Amino acid sequence: MKTPPLDPDVMDTAPDSAVLTPYDEDHLITYLRLLDAESDDADWTEVARVILHIDPDKEPDRARAAWTTHLARAHWLAKSGYKHLLRGGPPN
Repeated sequence: MKTPPLDPDVMDTAPDSAVLTPYDEDHLITYLRLLDAESDDADWTEVARVILHIDPDKEPDRARAAWTTHLARAHWLAKSGYKHLLRGGPPN
């Protein structure tokens, strides 16, 4: 597995796949940052702005959807998706 980028841009919604995707690999740090922000009770609008690079004042629906789906994906990764990392990443 390659080293994930530190601060990549995100899609409007995170993947909703039962397996780890290349997008997930590229956004591992994003997912960790989202979980960290959640544990700090950070406001979702600030998280969207800083971590997801989406301005919730200009694009509230897009920002909320991106935050919700990426945080859900981060939880999936922490709960069970990490097993795919242990197996070497996404299937080819």
